[in-house]
Amino acid sequence: MADRKYSEDHEWVEVEGETGMIGISDYAQEQLGDVVFVELPDVGKMLDRGDEAAVVESVKAAAEVYAPVGGEVIEVNDALNGDPSLVNTDAFGDGWFAKLRLTDPAELDELMDEAAYKTFCEGLD
Repeated sequence: MADRKYSEDHEWVEVEGETGMIGISDYAQEQLGDVVFVELPDVGKMLDRGDEAAVVESVKAAAEVYAPVGGEVIEVNDALNGDPSLVNTDAFGDGWFAKLRLTDPAELDELMDEAAYKTFCEGLD
């Protein structure tokens, strides 16, 4: 997708207007294994870029999810409370974590596009 950007911590943000939807990449969910719990941020919470936005617990480990961009949490994916495995089955769709009202869209310029992220991940293996 042309408007999806990635962080080196394997979070993604997909932007539509002033809203950024965030989640973790397929690479991250594969590294975690089966996700069994997701702790989501509170709606209304202000996040700076790099702040802890969520916690993911899997059968292998627990991991923090960092905000790839700053903004106010305007919506969370409540479906993850009932079915955290959505992160594994559809990391870029139904497995999204939160939507943020972006505070500084210029932060997007510091993230990788899909091609750069793919190259970044290939260098990790």
